[in-house]
Amino acid sequence: MAGPPVDLSFKNITSLTDAWTKEPTRGLRPLKRNSENKCRSHSLRLSNNNITDLHDLQRTVNHFLAEPSSLTWLDLSFNKIIHIDQVLCELRDLRVLYLHGNSICVLSEVDRLGKLPHLQSITLHGNVIETNKAYRNRVISVLPQLKTMDFSAVTRQERELANIWQHNNRSRSSKETLQ
Repeated sequence: MAGPPVDLSFKNITSLTDAWTKEPTRGLRPLKRNSENKCRSHSLRLSNNNITDLHDLQRTVNHFLAEPSSLTWLDLSFNKIIHIDQVLCELRDLRVLYLHGNSICVLSEVDRLGKLPHLQSITLHGNVIETNKAYRNRVISVLPQLKTMDFSAVTRQERELANIWQHNNRSRSSKETLQ
């Protein structure tokens, strides 16, 4: 059985390699560790730091978790992330991803997350992309398996609207390509 989250929040981490020198915060439930001193957890908190890019994410997950391929919950909220890095798509079992309170400004970057087959919950509010009119429709259309977005349930009506929005956008871009 997996233990509590590995909590590296509020550690003043600027790059993910900095995290390797930090000791996770002790919570109410102690971290379970294996013989290699790696944590038996499926959750990693890296929130409220100054992380700008994720290129060492897989190595960081490997550094802390006994079963890195079993990471299901990742909190990267309140950092300084500006891009949704392709490395997130390597976390195939990810079910929950918190990216709120960052600096992501290109909505189309969310499309990369469509490769995560089990992603059920995502937060992206507090990023520049939230100001785009198509924000919620785009995210729901790219991630049709979502159950919650920005801590709010995704409704059947929203799924239908996202499908209509996606169909209209495909038709519009096809017409533009033909012209």
